[in-house]
Amino acid sequence: MDELKMYGCDPAEFIAEMKNGITYKFSGASMVVAGLMSDAQECLSYGDAEVARQTLNLAKKVLFEIMDGNLIGVVKG
Repeated sequence: MDELKMYGCDPAEFIAEMKNGITYKFSGASMVVAGLMSDAQECLSYGDAEVARQTLNLAKKVLFEIMDGNLIGVVKG
């Protein structure tokens, strides 16, 4: 599988960088998924269906990592 074609990036690198980001640290991966979905909507509004597809695939990858217990979905403070 060509990850670049499927996700538009290396998903392992994306997740590693995401874990160091402020959104993940303060809100959890669920908010990252929501942000990716918003990005996909924006791509669709500009007619870029391919990037929207890749972004949604990346959102699903992050969601599956939450479901598998590999990422924190929601940070409770």
